[in-house]
Amino acid sequence: MTISEEEKRKVILTCAQPTGKLTLGNYLGAVRNWSTMLENHECYFGIVDLHAITTPTKPVTLRQNVFDCVAQYVACGLDPEKCHQFVQSHVVGHTELAWILTCLTPIGELQRMTQFKDKVSKLGFKAAEQEGEEIKFTHDGARAQASINAGLLCYPVLMAADILLYNADLVPVGEDQRQHMELCRDLAQRFNHQFSETFVVPDAYVGETGSRIMSLADPTRKMSKSDENERATLYILDEPGQIGKKIASAVTDSEAVIRASPEKPGVSNLLAIHSALSGQTIVQLEEHFAGKGYGVLKEELTEVITESLRPVREKYQELIQDKTYLSSVLAQGAEAAQKRAYKILSKVYRKIGLPDRNRG
Repeated sequence: MTISEEEKRKVILTCAQPTGKLTLGNYLGAVRNWSTMLENHECYFGIVDLHAITTPTKPVTLRQNVFDCVAQYVACGLDPEKCHQFVQSHVVGHTELAWILTCLTPIGELQRMTQFKDKVSKLGFKAAEQEGEEIKFTHDGARAQASINAGLLCYPVLMAADILLYNADLVPVGEDQRQHMELCRDLAQRFNHQFSETFVVPDAYVGETGSRIMSLADPTRKMSKSDENERATLYILDEPGQIGKKIASAVTDSEAVIRASPEKPGVSNLLAIHSALSGQTIVQLEEHFAGKGYGVLKEELTEVITESLRPVREKYQELIQDKTYLSSVLAQGAEAAQKRAYKILSKVYRKIGLPDRNRG
């Protein structure tokens, strides 16, 4: 493929924190669909370790999680020959652009971010009165803003920099990131208006419909790796025995009829997982399980999950033993990412009046 042909392809960028094992929800709702983009798009997959340090993280764990993440990505079908996988901190430009964008962002916009409020509330704080653009936070009746680190507040601006640094056309995002995506678009337009056209205003990528997988313990909530109930979440690296125990304990209901409906969130969730992995429609599955009990559904679903994830699990076990190969994947990805990032950053420096460095 020539450079001119490559440049005509839409650039897709998506980033994820290196937080250990991917859940079945991550796999079915995102990663598996990413692999379908590789043929027709220029794809960059960032492992955002700088985002990870907004909350306390052990250094040794963070380093290992980066390798775990890239090994799982490759095992799930993200072929390094067809895409660029890189570590955020390995590419010059993310923090530089984030600072520039931060200087264009009113603090009130960041304090109103839903995810910021959610993260702050988990630390025991809550939003109190608003004074102009500034929202005060209270903890046990006392003002305690100093205890909320600025990284949590500025997280969305760094996320915007991650995207705009590559002039990505399309960004796959989940519902919980849509507000951040809107801020990214606003910042691109704000910069373009103030300093002339520089950034592509990215769009959210809507590909094949991803499966929204819910918690096995509380099917009204999305499956999450942060769930304290260890049986609520399935991971793509779970062994067959673990899968069996988790599915066996999955919440259903007392009706004992296998059908999907809003009134049956537990059963609906199990059918959705089966459908996503087996390729059968929900209607076909309802017909298949007609007259059968939940035990039959759970037994068959355990087998479907185990066999569907077996190739991923085996490939991961092979890859994680070869740190040299994984490092080479990340090095190649960083080289490609850096080349693109330098072009954008050089243009930004020139537009805002900063002296440009001699960039590769």
